[in-house]
Amino acid sequence: MDLDPTLKNIYGKLEGDELFIINEVFKARGFRKIHIEIAKFGSSLDILHAVFFPDPRFDLPIFGVDIVSSLDVVSAAIVDLSPVDEKLSTVLEDSLREIYIPDFRVVRKLPEWGDIFSPYVVFIKPSNQLESALFLDVIRQYLGVIINHSLSIDPNSLESPITIERYKRQHYYCQQQKCNDKTRNVLAKIFGDSWADKYIELVLFDCPSDINQIF
Repeated sequence: MDLDPTLKNIYGKLEGDELFIINEVFKARGFRKIHIEIAKFGSSLDILHAVFFPDPRFDLPIFGVDIVSSLDVVSAAIVDLSPVDEKLSTVLEDSLREIYIPDFRVVRKLPEWGDIFSPYVVFIKPSNQLESALFLDVIRQYLGVIINHSLSIDPNSLESPITIERYKRQHYYCQQQKCNDKTRNVLAKIFGDSWADKYIELVLFDCPSDINQIF
């Protein structure tokens, strides 16, 4: 999947600290866009951001994961299969219920715009290296659930009402994610408001207003 070269490998500087961002995007069966972003800001902040946006013809949720590390300490870690239907399918819910979720010591509160997340979202601050490793295993299992499910289902037609509804909910997911202004504020300080908006709209959470534009 092509990405504007100016938005793929990004470099900037703020108050002497260098910012590096690397983006990779892919397509696969059942997914219109797989986006992986790695960002490093000076020696104080490292971010892993990944979102699998489903092809709305498939009954698939949005797989999303973010890990934020500050001075080698993970301050926030979240993973979810966010529904783009009224709720996750029974098959997915059954699979997620089978996953063992450790009793993490620090469970973080979801943001006010967090109605896009499922009841199975895991949002924590790992207390030690063991919890960090356990969280990585949760990510692996969630990823396995959605990949295996994507291989077992057939698509609906593009014109199907359920496809249109999934697309609308995916568009809502992107709109809600844009309510998180922390990322935008950092980018705007370095590159300006216009560039920050462009990056968020075209790279992080792009979802055209017309479903036909994504194919």
